Amino acid sequence: MGGSPCGPGRGGGEALHAFGDQVGRPVGEVQPQEVALGRAREERRSGHEGNPLAQGLGQEARGVRAIGEPYPDEEPSFRARPGRAGGELAPERVEHGVAALAVQRADAGDVRVVVERFEQPCRRALREGISDHGAYYFPVFPYTSFTGMSDQDIADLFAYLQTQEPVKQQGKRHDVRPPFSWRFLQIGWRALFFRPGPLLPVPGKDAAWNRGNYLANAVVHCGECHTPRNLLGGLEQGKAYSGNPQGPDNLKVPNITPDPASGIGKWSVAEITDLLKTGQTPGFDFVGSAMGEVVKGTSKLTDADREAIAIYVKSLPPISTPKPAKKE
Repeated sequence: MGGSPCGPGRGGGEALHAFGDQVGRPVGEVQPQEVALGRAREERRSGHEGNPLAQGLGQEARGVRAIGEPYPDEEPSFRARPGRAGGELAPERVEHGVAALAVQRADAGDVRVVVERFEQPCRRALREGISDHGAYYFPVFPYTSFTGMSDQDIADLFAYLQTQEPVKQQGKRHDVRPPFSWRFLQIGWRALFFRPGPLLPVPGKDAAWNRGNYLANAVVHCGECHTPRNLLGGLEQGKAYSGNPQGPDNLKVPNITPDPASGIGKWSVAEITDLLKTGQTPGFDFVGSAMGEVVKGTSKLTDADREAIAIYVKSLPPISTPKPAKKE
């Protein structure tokens, strides 16, 4: 669920690499820097590294290829500049399209402020779908779902990513052709299909259902792959979770509504919960492709969170879809 990126063309997990202003932007040869995230990083590490939700998202992000947005003619907006205590800010590492920024020679008391400053581009990318230099992201980065994440979960995710080992790698260029590569068209697309979050609890629903709704639709963004899209690339919400015949990498994404014939109506909550942990279906098969990467993330969730997702999915209205023709 959440499968492979999202937006038109790719799946959810890989889009997590697009955080911040440095989304996939080539930064050239970055010399190793003395990292001085210091006390603030260690405090945040102790507070967030054990967060299963942040670990799940981080694992999903690390397991798939990146889909950054390169801007080869621009320099990183976080160029070296004086810090509050006379220190300097400098690009410190690039992790599959994400430039993680570090602080050099900054006093420990000022590091926390700088770390929070670096977190803001990540927050803006997820919540608003806008880069730090003000450009609209293409919906291949599923900010339309991530916008529903809470401020705390965004902070936890950012903190978790800062604990990962650096990987020096150039950003990748878009392979989207005109007119879909014309960024100014995003103004109209957003007016039609984007509603900023965060996602709020639904009155009248219990805590487990609301938790599942939040996880499935905002964090794991299951609908980005399991919901069909219209000609403009927007999700057909009236057919939510009913499968996508033209999913990421042109692969068919299955119907996961409770329809007993074409969906997963015969699966129990326990069986769905177990699939999210082990990747094994009730028929003793194992999920593959992008869903296999998703399970690497959902396996890090708590049992209660996996069950909440299962409860939510089982509550959806069943939608019947044609079964694929059997091969001779």
